[in-house]
Amino acid sequence: MIGDGRQWMSWIALDDLLDVILHAIAEESLSGPVNAVAPHPVTNEEWTEMLARILRRPAVLPVPAFAARAAFGEMADELLLASQRTLPQRLVERGFAFRHPDIDDALASVLAA
Repeated sequence: MIGDGRQWMSWIALDDLLDVILHAIAEESLSGPVNAVAPHPVTNEEWTEMLARILRRPAVLPVPAFAARAAFGEMADELLLASQRTLPQRLVERGFAFRHPDIDDALASVLAA
């Protein structure tokens, strides 16, 4: 976990991202920006716990905000400690079907042995 773990993280599985790109190319009525993110963002804490569970490893070494800033400077605030809860509203409104709408399924499909 980085910082207090409450920062929101929007994410998307690679195969969903490719599907979104193909959908945006094929769907003529879809123009302009589209949020290519999964419909269920997670907090940094949820991400860390899910990753640890799937990898069957403990998540015991949190990175305090001051340590992230010491190691990465201003970049830590912008990339590691910032929070943004982005949703794929336009895709959902058009009935786009995500293969991996939840982080547990996405991580399991990528990391399962």
